[in-house]
Amino acid sequence: MSVEISLVSELSFLRRLQVYFYFFLPWRELSRLWGAIQSRVLPAWLRGPIVRLYCWLFGANLKEALVSDPSQYTCIQDFFTRQLRPNARSLDPVHRIVSPADGTVVHFGRVTNSQLEQVKGVTYSLERFLGRSNNNWGLAKGYEEEVGIDDYQNMILEHPDVNSLFHITIYLAPGDYHRFHSPADWEVLHRRHFPGALVTVNPWILSCVNNVFNLNERVVLSGRWSEGFFSMSPVGATNVGSIKIYFDTALYTNNPAENHVNGDFFDHIFLDHLGRGVELHKGDQYGEFNLGSTIVLVFEAPKSFVFNVHHGQKIRVGQSVGCFNPRHKCGVEMEKGTQGSSKAALNAYAF
Repeated sequence: MSVEISLVSELSFLRRLQVYFYFFLPWRELSRLWGAIQSRVLPAWLRGPIVRLYCWLFGANLKEALVSDPSQYTCIQDFFTRQLRPNARSLDPVHRIVSPADGTVVHFGRVTNSQLEQVKGVTYSLERFLGRSNNNWGLAKGYEEEVGIDDYQNMILEHPDVNSLFHITIYLAPGDYHRFHSPADWEVLHRRHFPGALVTVNPWILSCVNNVFNLNERVVLSGRWSEGFFSMSPVGATNVGSIKIYFDTALYTNNPAENHVNGDFFDHIFLDHLGRGVELHKGDQYGEFNLGSTIVLVFEAPKSFVFNVHHGQKIRVGQSVGCFNPRHKCGVEMEKGTQGSSKAALNAYAF
């Protein structure tokens, strides 16, 4: 599959050559090869040393895993997708939107002019990321109609007079816990799978190439929550063998039997005979990566919504990412809560 790339205009000639060389390499085929290697059953005597080496190289915490004995993992993939022991993570009981994964906050903010920022000053199109036509926003808002590109945000918003669109991007490194959870109480109505490329999402590439997240394979889950539109999108990257959504058995990512052109997608609607989608509650585990990658949240919230995270911050599943009233000083409250008076309440919501 060919990939058209748009480089940041300020790049030097040498940096441009480096980027073009990177995109020349067969990353999808290499990722499939890595997926095959990581799923091979290891000899019993080699399992412990390999897992310990991986933990040392990438800083993975074996003590918090449900299975803490490294010799019990039959292959590398089993360790990538490991479960956590009970109470290893705490679910914020106060704020309505939390981190869906362990990782690093890459970027966050308000969506403006239908553009998202992948890093400071480098953007990608919201329209291309979510997909222009068909059912994703139509189901979320309850109608389908064609409007101008300039109105794309308003087409998604249920309450454009009082709400805005916000986004946050979280990167999962190889050593992070690779399962993801629901960041809020919401209803999934639609899935759009873009086969795409498998470009690395490291900061170097993100700062050099526009629209990286629009190039990559991704699974856009969209629907609604109490404030209106809500979407959560696991995005593939180099060496990510697959993206798995537990309630979506029809989804097959990084399929070697299919050859797609850039922009192809596959839709799936989750409505039952009563017109209901898939109901997810804050903290519900519902999917996994077969290595690290990225999750992008795009959601509607009151214009007073503020984030309580910072760029480059390490974040864990269940930790608050923002609040609806800046007067509450949600970042300060949460910091105190996780260390002091609210600790018992947080532990009560552990999963």
